[in-house]
Amino acid sequence: MSLRQLQLRLPRCLGASGPPRRLWSRPLDTVFSGCRHHLLLGSCRAQSSRSPAHWNQVVSEAEKIVGYPTSFMSLRCLLSDELSNIAMQVRKLVGTQHPLLTTARGLVHDSRHNLQLRGLVVLLISKAAGPSSVDVSCQNYDMVSGIYSCQRSLAEITELIHTALLVHRGIVNLSELQSSDGPLKDMQFGNKIAILSGDFLLANACNGLALLQNTKVVELLASALMDLVQGVYHENSTSTKENCITEDIGISAWKEQTFLSHGALLAKSCQAAMELAKHGAEVQEKAFQYGKHMALSHKINSDLQPFIKEKSSDSMAFNLNSAPVVLHQEFLGRDLWMKQLGEAQEKGRLNYAKLRETIKAGKGVTSAIDLCRYHGNQALAALESFPPSEARSALENIVFAVTRFS
Repeated sequence: MSLRQLQLRLPRCLGASGPPRRLWSRPLDTVFSGCRHHLLLGSCRAQSSRSPAHWNQVVSEAEKIVGYPTSFMSLRCLLSDELSNIAMQVRKLVGTQHPLLTTARGLVHDSRHNLQLRGLVVLLISKAAGPSSVDVSCQNYDMVSGIYSCQRSLAEITELIHTALLVHRGIVNLSELQSSDGPLKDMQFGNKIAILSGDFLLANACNGLALLQNTKVVELLASALMDLVQGVYHENSTSTKENCITEDIGISAWKEQTFLSHGALLAKSCQAAMELAKHGAEVQEKAFQYGKHMALSHKINSDLQPFIKEKSSDSMAFNLNSAPVVLHQEFLGRDLWMKQLGEAQEKGRLNYAKLRETIKAGKGVTSAIDLCRYHGNQALAALESFPPSEARSALENIVFAVTRFS
């Protein structure tokens, strides 16, 4: 697919209505196979005397290594005249319950999950790999703090794509609106602004990709975008809404789905960064594997938060297709899981506080922690082929941070 075709096609795909494609049709697998052995190896491996205690410290130290705070990475686009006009329209949503407001607040400040994580990882793995020792054709490129300018542009593009998808994820399904959600016209207006602003960010990302003048990088990011589109459609069909509680997927299907919606962009961006520095297929594959497993580990950590946070709202809803819930369902079996869902129903609505305690009493949460550490160890294994450096240590510390649960 050409870049021009991609620019024309993606906004229509992401803004289109209609039923999502069904992705999973194969039989369910049981538990994640083969991870116990790796966990035994990694239980001590995921401890490090250099491992910072707090996520913010990890990010702050990593940003010093790459040369500047990545929280300002996409500032040029976000402060453009076009997006400033959109921001003026977003102000009209203040006082409504449209999720675009929550997304906008997160773009300004999100200390827990750091929205610039993907760009930061791309920069770190670029510096960790360094220039290719085989192909010297790119040695004339500008390099700052051990990172080529084209790799920094790629990191910005990655963040723009991720931000655009965050905005598009906030589009409300108008057919599921309830009276408590507020006036229909507010939600319709919010959807229009979400589609417009998300498409604007994607268009900027596509233009940035064209300027890199690398066909393989364009192909990698284009395929990541299409994976995201497919993943978001499926996510929207399996939300926390009570009419989706009968959705039945196993952990293998969950991992495949999560890779599409959360892992493909980081994995393929890491690979693309190696391509820009003219590294060979082996180094590109290791970078891809780090990005893939790091993204899965990060997503599982996020899924676990409602079950392990000390101060979580009892009424807070959680995704019924998150990793701890899927694993809990697999251990129970379909019949017992449906029975527990029925027992958690009160006055026709799901009591999330009661269901949360039921899940915490089972094996799903501890198994999700094990799975998070398994993917963390896989990410660490992918880094072993990179030479020791500050950048590699920072990438390891990011893994340590998302696999700590004490």
